Amino acid sequence: MPALAIVLVLAGACTHAIWNLAAKGGAHGGPVFVWLTAVVSVLALTPFAVVLLARDPVSPAVFVLAGVVSGLCHATYFTVLQAGYRAGDVSIVYPLARGSGPLLTVVVAVVGLGERPGWLGLVGAAVLIGGVLVISLAGSRGASVSPAAVGFGLGTGVAIAAYTLWDSHAVAPTRAVGSGAVGGLGLDPVVQMWGSCLALTLVLTPFALRQARRSSADRVPAIWTTHRRAVLLVGVGSPLAYVLILYATRLAPVALVAPGREVSVVLVALAGWLWLREPNPRPRLVGAAVVLVGIVLLALA
Repeated sequence: MPALAIVLVLAGACTHAIWNLAAKGGAHGGPVFVWLTAVVSVLALTPFAVVLLARDPVSPAVFVLAGVVSGLCHATYFTVLQAGYRAGDVSIVYPLARGSGPLLTVVVAVVGLGERPGWLGLVGAAVLIGGVLVISLAGSRGASVSPAAVGFGLGTGVAIAAYTLWDSHAVAPTRAVGSGAVGGLGLDPVVQMWGSCLALTLVLTPFALRQARRSSADRVPAIWTTHRRAVLLVGVGSPLAYVLILYATRLAPVALVAPGREVSVVLVALAGWLWLREPNPRPRLVGAAVVLVGIVLLALA
């Protein structure tokens, strides 16, 4: 995998770990919390997306299609992830989600999209996913594991695979072949993320309004006052982390990039132990070491 792609993946993984820890703190904010983070994301991305669109315009139909599909996938992802964080420990839900997501992505990319990352890359992906599962099992030992938390974690993984594959297609270059075009939709990653966040905001609006009608504590001002820092961290960190990953998919196969970004699992698992005081540090360290071996193999692929 190219050196620049590795740097982008690692930077995206670190940013992803930070905003997920912040999201754990806002888990009880429900749809209003997620809606607020989407609004912050739109505001943060707007000036960059406007400049990029002015410099390189895209078809409105393509922009809307790419954004709506991605927004629906991300709405499912955020909603199920928040439900998982309400049901169980971050060290259980997060590794399950981040382990199953890239596994599905690799399978679809190789079988369905015809990517051929090479045997070393596939071994590295398998080792990395194995390390994620070790960390996940560590989080469950000695703790009360909610079946709902496991289900939400796996459901989040399905959503991760869906938006990873779709967004990778959206930002992949379009190539002219004869009188037609093949490849991806050719959108810049920032533009794609902006369209996705716009769609996500619209999709979540009715759910946020429904929650806000329940009580004054669930209204936008109250959630903002209580979780302002988490909203800002997630609203800025989430699109930043993902844009870095989307740029990486332009340099390396998604079958390698998707597992590589899961170094964030190591950071979140260690933070769950050191900061949130979640149990079983030794298996977490073993799993972290396995993940690092997988990353080295991906780097050599």
